[in-house]
Amino acid sequence: MSDPSGRHATLDTPLSFDDAARLAARLRAELGHAIIGQTDVVHQILIAFFAGGHCLLRGVPGLAKTLLIKTLAQAVDLKFNRIQFTPDLMPSDIIGTEVIEEDRGTGKRDIRFIPGPIFANIILADEINRTPPKTQAALLEAMQEYQVTVNGVRYPLERPLFVLATQNPIEQEGTYPLPEAQLDRFMFNVVINYPSAGEEHRILATTTGDREPVITPVAHGAEIEGMRRLVRDVPAAANVIDYALRLVRASRPDGGPDDRVPADVRRWVKWGAGPRAGQALVLGAKARALLDGRSVAAPDDIRAVAAPVLRHRVLLNFQAEADGIDADHIVGRLLDAVPAP
Repeated sequence: MSDPSGRHATLDTPLSFDDAARLAARLRAELGHAIIGQTDVVHQILIAFFAGGHCLLRGVPGLAKTLLIKTLAQAVDLKFNRIQFTPDLMPSDIIGTEVIEEDRGTGKRDIRFIPGPIFANIILADEINRTPPKTQAALLEAMQEYQVTVNGVRYPLERPLFVLATQNPIEQEGTYPLPEAQLDRFMFNVVINYPSAGEEHRILATTTGDREPVITPVAHGAEIEGMRRLVRDVPAAANVIDYALRLVRASRPDGGPDDRVPADVRRWVKWGAGPRAGQALVLGAKARALLDGRSVAAPDDIRAVAAPVLRHRVLLNFQAEADGIDADHIVGRLLDAVPAP
């Protein structure tokens, strides 16, 4: 695969911080050709993309979720597949299946593996909660280990791999809530809301004509992998890591007195966030700093990614449901109760 300049998609020299900032700016600009508004959503998805994580996107139909992820794939010149999750979807429909082929000349039979749609770089798992847990679990190995296993044979997946799964918050009938183990595989849980009046006016004006936005590849897969390595090289001071640690530990209702667990957490939270949440906070903070052109992660970066990192990792109890409390309220209380350095 080649990039727009004709260079082969191998990264001979590591990306610099300036290169990374320019790459992020090019991607944002290219996404802006097709996506109107949703600045925060685009920013959060790019943070997870560059950090090497996966996203769970929650929003009502018609808010350009599919268009956003498809445009990202076009802008990075990566293979994109969309999987529509339905109650009758089977694991083999995602990871692939083995078929028996017979050579008509010799009569010899061989088993050949036919890859499924998971063999791509960017995957849109549309309405993932509409399929049973057995099929949902087919994504776990791919998301965590970048491979799939069929009949004991492991098939590696090409990197980068970015899974963006959507959930419709309106209709819950006939859905299968994702188990906590699978929710924890998603680095971010991003909430997409309705556009503003001005943005919606622009959407109506630009999408009802005969002109389609043209998306030009501005990066290649090797650059994205270089970006992901660079994210891990971004320094995070001890006080920044300590801030992420204190936020995660304060989300656990059974924490000790040194964890400064807020009273609202003890009242409304059944289970708090695990260690993977702390990793996501630090990596998200590093990626956010890089996207903003800064070479060091700061406490404000931790605060900025706290909601998408924690809202799906904090399990509320029945009392919270009765009181009308959601996870975002708990995250807000955590940010108020745990002082930033």
